[in-house]
Amino acid sequence: MPGRELPPFAVVAPAYNEGLVIGSIVLQAKRHAERVIVVDDGSIDRTAETARLAGADVIRLPENAGKAKAMMVGFARARELGYDAVVMLDGDGQHDPGEIPVVAAPVLAGEADLVIGSRFLNTRAEIPAYRRAGQVVLTGFTNISVDGGGFATTDSQSGFRALSRRALENLTFASEGYNIESDMIAHFASLNLRVTEVPISVTYDVPHKHKKNPLSHGFGVLARIVGLIGYKRPLLFFGIPGGSIALFGIALEIYTFSELYRIGQFHYVIFTLGITALILGLLLVSSGLVLNFLVSMLERRAGET
Repeated sequence: MPGRELPPFAVVAPAYNEGLVIGSIVLQAKRHAERVIVVDDGSIDRTAETARLAGADVIRLPENAGKAKAMMVGFARARELGYDAVVMLDGDGQHDPGEIPVVAAPVLAGEADLVIGSRFLNTRAEIPAYRRAGQVVLTGFTNISVDGGGFATTDSQSGFRALSRRALENLTFASEGYNIESDMIAHFASLNLRVTEVPISVTYDVPHKHKKNPLSHGFGVLARIVGLIGYKRPLLFFGIPGGSIALFGIALEIYTFSELYRIGQFHYVIFTLGITALILGLLLVSSGLVLNFLVSMLERRAGET
């Protein structure tokens, strides 16, 4: 609206072949933000031109580099321009730009460094059952990967977020593709940045829907999260499976010797399987303990420097 003073923050939107909707997104976002930065991730349609005509600050990547790369480029541009807050939203039309003030509010009030717009905090978001199930799994594993356990998200994969200046200055993690949402939560939690959530709506009735197959996308993100758990919480990652396998081996040995005592028959195959499971389980537990000790030592040294 003419003459209305806008909050001093920028919107960053990655876009890949979103020429049909990006203009509308930019125009709506400009009603709430001082600047809209669109990162054209190697589109082959008129995404960049349409966004520029709508009034966006457009950064065009020469080839498709993935969401994580596009977002980092947009964040760097916002830092360069001196913004103290940034709202990120997807450029495919799934998010409602009218909710930008709701997502940005906790950051602008100095109450949070990362605000996640959650699709699961109210009933306005109509999410297909298969997507909801996948999100529950990914969110659960993301919460396991978070050090300290001080924050548990309800929507780890939401791309509608707000970041404070402190968050922008601590984007010191490597990420690829759609892993950026989970990587960001785990990284910020390890730095004790303040994280909160606000409810948002979402629509999946968009022209290009998701760029990747939901199944391959989900397994890709899950593999990355599991890797994070193994790196940050090795005792949990190795100890629980190892303990379970060891208990299974002990159960097989108890069965073997109880059968020997009861009917005088020795089950060599079950005995061998039990010993193997017991040894493997103890090795996993031992590995978890050693790696957990090493991680603790590294964290202690990092804290002293």
